Amino acid sequence: MTLKVGVIGTGMIGQDHIRRLTTVLSGVAVTAVSDIDADRARAAAPEGAEVFGTPQALIRSDAVDAVVICSWGPAHEEQLIDCIAAGKPVFCEKPLVTSEKAALNVMEAEVAFGRRLVQVGFMRRFDADYRRLKAVIDSGTLGAPLMYHSVHRNASVPEGLYTSEMPLNDTLVHDADISRWLLSDEIAAVEVRLPRRSTRGGELRDPHFVLLHMAGGALVDVEISVNIAYGYDIRGEVSCEQGIAALPNRPATVVSDRHGIRQAIPEDWRERFIEAYDQEFREWILAAGQGTATGPSTWDGYAATLVADAALRAVASGGREVIAMRDKPALYETAMSKAA
Repeated sequence: MTLKVGVIGTGMIGQDHIRRLTTVLSGVAVTAVSDIDADRARAAAPEGAEVFGTPQALIRSDAVDAVVICSWGPAHEEQLIDCIAAGKPVFCEKPLVTSEKAALNVMEAEVAFGRRLVQVGFMRRFDADYRRLKAVIDSGTLGAPLMYHSVHRNASVPEGLYTSEMPLNDTLVHDADISRWLLSDEIAAVEVRLPRRSTRGGELRDPHFVLLHMAGGALVDVEISVNIAYGYDIRGEVSCEQGIAALPNRPATVVSDRHGIRQAIPEDWRERFIEAYDQEFREWILAAGQGTATGPSTWDGYAATLVADAALRAVASGGREVIAMRDKPALYETAMSKAA
């Protein structure tokens, strides 16, 4: 059986997911698209796909079994709630939503529906290197994890489109989610320190140093640099009681010649995580075909939203900002322990 998918939002990542769903993966077909820019939607639509004037019409269409949301963050709440009301599995690119209230509204709708339908696009959980790192931590062979070092470096970001808040409310969510997942723990408090501003960023505040206090006592430090110039560099290293474990640099091939020893650096997120995105959607397609979701949940999106909000407060206060989470609904109780 082929899963019929509608894609909302046909910008860069929406177009990449349409490519993935139509040319890479099996058991799925893109049957509908929608975008605020109708011309862009028509240009991105695969042959035979219907172009809808509104996300709501796409979600309610009988031509759509499941939905992929790639629109801008403030639109996600309404679109997610519409998907839940229609009983359709939905893959939502991060951020899940842009406020705690919106996250709670989506969560309450899903809990009332009684079955998980939402998966959030935290693709790092599907990366083979991160999965091996989690397997080492979970095995206990190195003892309890004490500290995790996470590095998130972009070569550059679009001038004028990336605000000074975005390193914390758009970029940090990936590092927050992967820290929670790797350490099987929640984040209890956040601190942020700002070094001298990079001259490459113009008015953009960059870089950021973020300290996450895990509920179990481990510490996570996150370096966010969005104008590092040399490439897209993602690193992670966990320090445990009896040793350390670290992600390998990607791509792993090392070249030695008369110029020295060197290793290539990915240009952007698509190159570094292309296989993770493919695997993320393979697993989503299988779950959506059964009318459910098994990957990163609404609860995970809610947790990441709280971390971003606390980080923004920490910039203003200069101190440690505590995170207060609601009790986890039973619907999400097993989500933290699953491989994805």
